[in-house]
Amino acid sequence: MAARFPIKLLRRGLEAFALISVIVFAAVLFYGNNLEFFLDAMVSVRWQWLLLGVGLASMDWIGGGLRLYVLGKHVYPQTSLKGCILSGGLNAWATMLTPSQAGGGPVGIMVLKRYGMPLPVAMVVTFMSFVATILFFGVAGPLTILFGAGESLQQHGVLGILSLRELYFLSLGGFVMVGVVMLFVIIFPGVARRLARRIVGWLERRGSAKLAHRVADLNAGIDRAHEAMVAFFKGRGWLSLAAAVVLTAVALSNKLISGYVVLRALGIEAQFVDVVLLQTLIIFLLYFAPTPGGSGLAEVLSAAVMSIYVPRELTPSYILLWRILVSYLTVGVGSIVFWRWLKLAEERPEEADEEEAEPVREDRVARPELGK
Repeated sequence: MAARFPIKLLRRGLEAFALISVIVFAAVLFYGNNLEFFLDAMVSVRWQWLLLGVGLASMDWIGGGLRLYVLGKHVYPQTSLKGCILSGGLNAWATMLTPSQAGGGPVGIMVLKRYGMPLPVAMVVTFMSFVATILFFGVAGPLTILFGAGESLQQHGVLGILSLRELYFLSLGGFVMVGVVMLFVIIFPGVARRLARRIVGWLERRGSAKLAHRVADLNAGIDRAHEAMVAFFKGRGWLSLAAAVVLTAVALSNKLISGYVVLRALGIEAQFVDVVLLQTLIIFLLYFAPTPGGSGLAEVLSAAVMSIYVPRELTPSYILLWRILVSYLTVGVGSIVFWRWLKLAEERPEEADEEEAEPVREDRVARPELGK
């Protein structure tokens, strides 16, 4: 089991995450240009707000785990709550250690499998949790605009070209478009397959056999995703998916609210909804960041976006506390859990590999479950 995790990649990601974070924070501290003020701010911080932030940090595990549990129970009744919580937390952990959040899904899937969920079902459940995220932003984002949230952001711009509110619209639009394309491919797999065949033919004519082979491999994934959608868009599947969308707000509460919590911890007053919109903007812009956990980019982007509330001398304090709540706690706890898990697997391999003693055939288990 342990061998299936990209351990070396995760270790290198952790090292890169730590190194980049230290270097960039040193630069932010230099930007603040007042070490004494930084130390005074850290000593006088309102700790009750930080305790709330620590509680929010646990939502990476609890909120994400409950979402997986609700989805998993619909297609696999034996779903383990403990396994889902660990999967949700380690998924969030791995996204912070790999470029473009690429490692979260595979690690989360393997955790679900370790706790008894058949691999094809685990893949479907993890995929549907991503669909729930797309649906959440696709619904919540336009609603915030409809009700006029963030009007005050119109007064603040980026390089004199776009206001922060307009930038929010653009980033939300891009995220929604990705979701629309993804859902179209899943709901209409026949169209996607025909398009894939045309792309394969075009690539083969141009001598790109390797790329053509990769595109051809997408067909199986498209079929599987379509089966998942069918399972969740009928009967009780609607309730499971709706609950997962609601729980997405819980799973993302750390990233959405921690900015406001840190502002209050530093004694800065701000409009709650506006800060949440700015944090959503940061989530959108960092979603495909090439560095592990968006390290480097996250600090710079947050300092720039939140400068409308955070004075220059408080920027280092804000960035440090914000990164602790949204990233460092999850990375720290996840690293302890994961490497303790690997050590246990090395000491007692018979227990670690127990679930693999009898392989599960996809055609025997996954498809009947998805047809519920």
